[in-house]
Amino acid sequence: MQAFLEPTQIDPMAKTPSKAHPWHGISPGENAPNIITAFIEIVPTDTVKYEIDKESGYLKIDRPQQYSNIIPALYGFVPRTFCGDRIAQLASERSGRIIEMGDGDPLDICVLTEREITHGDILLQAIPIGGFRLIDKGEADDKIIAVLKGDAMYGKYDDLSDLPEAVVKRLRHYFLTYKNLPGEPAVMELANIYGREEALEVIRTSMEDYADMPA
Repeated sequence: MQAFLEPTQIDPMAKTPSKAHPWHGISPGENAPNIITAFIEIVPTDTVKYEIDKESGYLKIDRPQQYSNIIPALYGFVPRTFCGDRIAQLASERSGRIIEMGDGDPLDICVLTEREITHGDILLQAIPIGGFRLIDKGEADDKIIAVLKGDAMYGKYDDLSDLPEAVVKRLRHYFLTYKNLPGEPAVMELANIYGREEALEVIRTSMEDYADMPA
């Protein structure tokens, strides 16, 4: 005769719910784009570049960090965003250049904090303050700059223009050089640096691009 478990008992063999996909299964937040949930892939101490595996939702190793470039902030993406046709159109309008497409990835974000966070694969709440409009081999590749909500040092900054110039220069240098290879032409171009209001527009636009993606 089959033994049945009492309601208070737990079957150790029962399947547990699967992990939510960080890109598709997590909300960008009820207060987005003013306060957004960010999924962090890599941190400044990482010696390899991690990125999300689009199919499974797990972090994978993209490549070892081959050179001395160190990401100067927490780095990841905004869930349920996509850099597609709308982002490309916005980039074209604001840069005065013809940019035919987005890079086909979720919207990237850098989050500034005074705290040492030792690993990625985490969620946090971030407040956007600006961004860099980068062009990667002809594709729009915006990087939103944000501060960790409640951060004692960076939490006081409301706009990218308020940041110390050295911090902005460090971010700009990283993004313009992190894909460079010795003896080869640079692939990243900086079209615009923008403040909080445009960053919110970019986030909203990427959310609209995501809504246009096929189910």
